Amino acid sequence: MTLVATKFTPEVLLSAPRRTAAIPNREGTLALYTETSYSFDSHSKSFAFKVLDIKTGNSTTLYDAEGYTDPAWVSDTEFVFVQSGDKGSSLMMADATKERSKPHEICSFKGAISNLKAKKISDDTVAIACSALATPSGEMYSAADEPKPHSSAKVYTKLFVRHWDTWVTENTSAIWYGALKKDGGRYSLQEPGLVNALAGTKLESPVPPFGGSSDFDISNEGLVFISNHPEVNAAIWTRTDVYYVPLKTFTEAEPPLPQIIKTGNLQGYSGTPVFSHDGKRLVFKRMRHQQYESDKPRLLLIPDIKDLSNVQEFYKTDDGEGGWDLRPDAIVWSNNDSELFVTAEKEGRSLLFRLPSSPLEAKSLPEPFTHDGAVGDVFNLAHNGRLFITSSSLIDSSAYSVVDPDSKDITLVSSSSKQGKSFGLSKSQISEFWFHGAGDYKCHALVMKPSDFDSSKKYPLAMLIHGGPQGAWTESWSTRWNPAIFAEQGYVVVLPNPTGSTGYGQELTDGIAREWGGRPYNDLVNCFDHITSELPYVDTTNAVALGASYGGYMINWIQGHPLGRRFKALVCHDGVFSTMNDWATEELFFTVHDMGGTLWESRELYEKWDPAAFTSAWATPQLVIHSELDYRLPITEGLAAFNVLQAREVPSKFLMFPDENHWVLKPENSLVWHKEVLGWINKYTSLDRSGLAGETDKLSL
Repeated sequence: MTLVATKFTPEVLLSAPRRTAAIPNREGTLALYTETSYSFDSHSKSFAFKVLDIKTGNSTTLYDAEGYTDPAWVSDTEFVFVQSGDKGSSLMMADATKERSKPHEICSFKGAISNLKAKKISDDTVAIACSALATPSGEMYSAADEPKPHSSAKVYTKLFVRHWDTWVTENTSAIWYGALKKDGGRYSLQEPGLVNALAGTKLESPVPPFGGSSDFDISNEGLVFISNHPEVNAAIWTRTDVYYVPLKTFTEAEPPLPQIIKTGNLQGYSGTPVFSHDGKRLVFKRMRHQQYESDKPRLLLIPDIKDLSNVQEFYKTDDGEGGWDLRPDAIVWSNNDSELFVTAEKEGRSLLFRLPSSPLEAKSLPEPFTHDGAVGDVFNLAHNGRLFITSSSLIDSSAYSVVDPDSKDITLVSSSSKQGKSFGLSKSQISEFWFHGAGDYKCHALVMKPSDFDSSKKYPLAMLIHGGPQGAWTESWSTRWNPAIFAEQGYVVVLPNPTGSTGYGQELTDGIAREWGGRPYNDLVNCFDHITSELPYVDTTNAVALGASYGGYMINWIQGHPLGRRFKALVCHDGVFSTMNDWATEELFFTVHDMGGTLWESRELYEKWDPAAFTSAWATPQLVIHSELDYRLPITEGLAAFNVLQAREVPSKFLMFPDENHWVLKPENSLVWHKEVLGWINKYTSLDRSGLAGETDKLSL
């Protein structure tokens, strides 16, 4: 498709094709992915189910029907996938070498299945597992069978009441397993069909609200999954456990009772259970603290799945802190199961690391063998020991590459934006700097300059403050907070990672607890001072600041403190107006941990870090954005901030979305969001923007 623009604009960002991670077959010849794009002319999405030739980098559209998702290979050419529709879902089979051939329906379900996984367990049998909602009786939930109530009343006697953007119902997530057998060239689902592995257990997996296919895995030895502990209140505690269900044929009508894997004093979140290729070993992650969602995950190994009592920790230390001070994320076994490949954040990037698959052999800390961008999904290729990765960067929305762990060579196979060229972006726009924090430590910041940057000129500053607060700006692509959008408006964009940020060691991450308006705020003051003194091309008298979630909290905090007077305008998206209202959220463990206790145990800290306590100083023009479906930070937080600004006669605007949650995701809404944000900050900064309207040159996507 071709979009008319000379600059990378919101329309270009939101219209450009978006690709999922590409899933290669074992031989590394083909990879499956889906692609969506949006047209602001027709106000509609287009969908494509594609296959990538890994050798040539060429892609072919297999299907362009909406609702084709979750491909999983069953051979080097055949794959299964999910077709979703209004009346339920179907399990489909297709051949990746036959363009637009009619897929074969294996079976259909009244419920909506997703997160499909497949594993060949014999010459003619493939084990499958997927997720779908289950009713209290353990049956697959079907919206079509739901009786229409005469009243809209909802009654609750326990938490959660609502979570993320939905009111909690009695239906729960469950993992379902089954077996496909090939007979006469076609696969069929064996009796008894899909079986709920969690029926009657009070367990729930994938774990809401963001759990997916990484919450479970299958092998010829059975099924493993992550679930909230049934006796622990998930709104107050973060504990999730790994469970193992031994299966021999995946046709067991009565699944064995899930066996919990005990991990000693590690009692927090669990994540990413992954079987070795032979199914005999299991690696997964676990945090120590039961009330801290951003604790450091530890890598754990079970050397023999038949002995769940033998759990070994990688880089274990006597003090219990763990020797590897990064946060492992995705995990992949090498072809011979002798090594692990693990992604982890490090100083503004998400990099790929290599380590022995046994903690007994992991003596030295792993070093990354990628150095730029953000590596997401990782797969190994059976025929040569190489890896197939999906990654992104600040200029490239999606890249598929082959990585040689031995030589560390990275071969680009396909880039959806021609490594940024389709957007008019280049690596030369990206830089970074370190600055002194509020204590005896340094903080890091990424910088994005305009594509037509001239070092002899001065540019206004756009400081973006990340959410979390235990999170970070990384060298990765985003369709929500994309620094290039602001850079192409003529700003130098600075992305600071102050106290609370991840990827710089657990101590910096932990430092924000009980310090919300303390160390992080002072770090940002120091960052502003550093920009003023060390970046001569930035005009800090012509600056704006923007943030969402905790970043929105910090905007409201800055508004009431001296740093607020150094900005011409502020933008607060879904931010905290008053910490005294924190108990209106849903995941209460978050505020309990970061504020040092409950509202009645630690009231002085809730009051100390309350932005509402400093509203008498609010004076900088501010745009407030909030959404009705944001149950993490209810919309009253945004309304209260706007009410204060209006009552104080501070120039202000309120933008509300009735159909969005903590994020603005719908293309038309997102376009309004971008235009309102850019319009607001451009109104208060001095800059010649004569080249940003009425463009006629073409960016080819």
